Amino acid sequence: MLRVAVVGSGPSGCYTAQSLVQLDPSVRVDVLDRLPCPYGLVRYGVAPDHEKIKSLQGNLRTVLEHERVRFLGGVRVGEDGVPAARLRELYHAVVYCVGAATDRHLGVPGEDLPGSWSATEFVSWYSAHPDAVDDGFVRDARSAVVIGVGNVAVDVARILARGAAELSPTDMPQAALSALAASRVTEVHMVGRRGPSQARFTTKELRELGALPDTEVTVDPRELALDPAYLDPSALPAAPRRNVEVLRGWATAPGRSAARRIRMRFFLRPVELLAEHGRVAAVRFERTVPDGQGGVAGTGRYEDIAAQLVLRSVGYRGVPLEGLPFDPATCTVPHLAGRVLREGIVAPGEYVAGWIKRGPTGVIGTNRPCAKETVTSLLEDAAALLGRELPGDPLAALRADGVEPVEWTGWCAIERAEAELGATLGRSVVKLPDWESLLAAARRSIS
Repeated sequence: MLRVAVVGSGPSGCYTAQSLVQLDPSVRVDVLDRLPCPYGLVRYGVAPDHEKIKSLQGNLRTVLEHERVRFLGGVRVGEDGVPAARLRELYHAVVYCVGAATDRHLGVPGEDLPGSWSATEFVSWYSAHPDAVDDGFVRDARSAVVIGVGNVAVDVARILARGAAELSPTDMPQAALSALAASRVTEVHMVGRRGPSQARFTTKELRELGALPDTEVTVDPRELALDPAYLDPSALPAAPRRNVEVLRGWATAPGRSAARRIRMRFFLRPVELLAEHGRVAAVRFERTVPDGQGGVAGTGRYEDIAAQLVLRSVGYRGVPLEGLPFDPATCTVPHLAGRVLREGIVAPGEYVAGWIKRGPTGVIGTNRPCAKETVTSLLEDAAALLGRELPGDPLAALRADGVEPVEWTGWCAIERAEAELGATLGRSVVKLPDWESLLAAARRSIS
């Protein structure tokens, strides 16, 4: 019987477990996660008002409830946790699906000023990630600048512009809901260094901005016209062509009275965050123009946009996991069809899938074929992997090592506690926002 550990319970980890049990009728899979809750970015990255995408948790749940799959939450792997070498002793194979855990930086002066955050930190706060900090994101802010033009940037701009009545039915933690309900942010600037035809957001996400109650979306037609593809988008692929059409509609629409305004800006590159009284007060941008090669060039002309809140959404990058090789150029683990490479040589029994394998690209569904490729490699190696005898049930060994995983019953207890919390607040499900409350709820399953 092949025993496999999958490290990470987000989409890539769940799809890896799913492929394993579908393709091998005898394999046993333990899905390990640092957090006591499964689903990764589907739980902690998808915006709370995106119920359709969040409903993917139901599909992932089916995987984790499979009779040959076991969820073990609250298990840290690597530094200050279970060493990678120990996992290799306990399992025939280990598949690392640990994602891209940190943000890219702008690399400009003032980036670390109070009031300047990565978009991921803001998302973690309103998504109740237990590592998140509540440092008054929107307190005293009237104008926000979101740097980036991808779907995460659209998400945070939309959440900033949403009213309490629209957010209350979601599972957003109560403290974040209260803070956003009291927010005085009325201007949200979403800024990209390139043009509308090169923006990374999807048209569906973009259109949602225009449907927000009491919110006007504005676009400067002069900035759009700097993009050579704007005047004639017919040669563009379908997605950016639709984006341009939506932006064109906003650029030509008559102005209207609204409580909040989202300003879409293009061809502006951040060069410095400016301070006042020790906090961010504005972002200085340099005007850019297309360079004819798909990039942009600076013009030496600058514009300051006032902001008491800056959210940087310029991409993710993987981080090294202790005990695994790492390529700092790509921020991924070197691999061959999912097989981990150590100094160019395949490391028996070690595999990767998801963002740590291919970089932070694609959508949730992209993880399916990625996981299947890795599983195919693993099962091709199964005969050799089964030649090594294991010490017994890995869960018993982990417990003997002092690790106390949150099993599936513990996660179900967390779900019940979140439903109970929502009921006491007159809402539906409300997420528990911190380690203490999550682990206390999980322990109720064994009391």
